[in-house]
Amino acid sequence: MNDHDAAAAPLPKNTEVKRLSSLVQAEFGALSHQGSVRSENEDRYLVLKLGRDQQTLITNVTESGLPLSFQEWGYLFSVADGTSDEHAQGGTASSLALGTAVQLLLRFGRWNLRIDDRVAKEVMERTRLFYERLSDVVSEQTKGDPLMRTGTTLTTAFSAGNELFVAHVGDSRAYLWRNGKLHRLTHDQTYAQLLADAGKISQEEVDTHHLRHVLTDALGLSEGKINVQVKRLQLEDADCVLLCTNGLTNMVSEDQIAAILQQSLAAQETCAQLVSAALENGGTDNVTSLVGKYSIPT
Repeated sequence: MNDHDAAAAPLPKNTEVKRLSSLVQAEFGALSHQGSVRSENEDRYLVLKLGRDQQTLITNVTESGLPLSFQEWGYLFSVADGTSDEHAQGGTASSLALGTAVQLLLRFGRWNLRIDDRVAKEVMERTRLFYERLSDVVSEQTKGDPLMRTGTTLTTAFSAGNELFVAHVGDSRAYLWRNGKLHRLTHDQTYAQLLADAGKISQEEVDTHHLRHVLTDALGLSEGKINVQVKRLQLEDADCVLLCTNGLTNMVSEDQIAAILQQSLAAQETCAQLVSAALENGGTDNVTSLVGKYSIPT
């Protein structure tokens, strides 16, 4: 049965119409810490529930076919890590990026929560445009003042039903935990990773290379168009999505992250365990973890 057939079929009285998007249950947790060395926390995070709904308040229609309510929703969550030096404060850029992202969603978001291949292509194209606009805004707002000139990473996940989109610039990361395995969904945009991609150094050398903290792309700092990574995948029941800044991944190995996710704790407790592990291992940077756990009906 297609959407047209479903819309034409008679509905029982007092019907509540739900799509897969509103049947998916998601539990979120988030935690950020300035670390053991830094005096300021320049990481920012955001979790949004995006929805469409309709409720019939008053009517004298008694025949079947009039749904009393309709619901669809999705989830968007992001982490941003502001870049800083002895002058600039990165928290300005990370806050600006997330605040502007919400404004763009309110003004230009299409709010289509039923994803097919055509809609998915549109979502990915608009995501790249949104990221480019965010980069322009951060650059415009911070240029001309050495105390403001700064940029930010931005890693975002958006889910609608069992569809997941991940967008990324910088060296914050997104991971998928599924069936006991940890999958990295993003590719670091650093000079050390660039050297590894070119075969100049091994992948194993990236984590200790002196250029591992130097970004090749960031919102607000890159010249010309930024390289926005966007990918689409399908969620499965019991999947867990982790977004985190490099304050976690520089301090905690992927094996240790996997061991924490393996415990199947509540989302907020999982975040607490991850941040605690980073602090115990030195906590040399701001550290942020954001976890989304999904329950998807068959």
